[in-house]
Amino acid sequence: MADDGRDTELRAERRDEPRTSSTYVAPEMDVRDEDLEPHAGLRYIARLFKILSLLLLLLLIAEIVMGITTQGSAAVPRLLVEATRLIVFAGLLWGAADMGLMLIESNHDLRATRILVGRLSQRVQRAEQALMASQGIGRMPVQPRTPPPPPGAPGHDPRGPNPDERRPR
Repeated sequence: MADDGRDTELRAERRDEPRTSSTYVAPEMDVRDEDLEPHAGLRYIARLFKILSLLLLLLLIAEIVMGITTQGSAAVPRLLVEATRLIVFAGLLWGAADMGLMLIESNHDLRATRILVGRLSQRVQRAEQALMASQGIGRMPVQPRTPPPPPGAPGHDPRGPNPDERRPR
């Protein structure tokens, strides 16, 4: 894939974004090495299943040749039963290998989605902080909420809190 310079422009854009010193911004999400290829064992098992599937088909061919040469046309019904079993089992092995590879690919997509969502979340957080700083708002103070009294305690209302009491005036 040819480098058209877009990646370096994006990295430069990230570095040039204004950072406010009064607010904490989480660091950029890095891609860990184990995120790139953590499924080497599953790939080997998938490859092993495909090789076993091909070996079963070779065994089927050898069995057909030996059955026809030793017993002639009398071996055909038995060979059909054995061929059906071997083909079904070989297909199951091949399908299991493909399912393993599909799991690897779906996990790659999931990891990429997590990384991208984390990066987007940080970008939105930085944009929100920059907007708040430009408007002079700063950080919004969070008022601690007191938990409701336990049931049966004085001041407990079984209907829940009054909506007018919840809103600070």
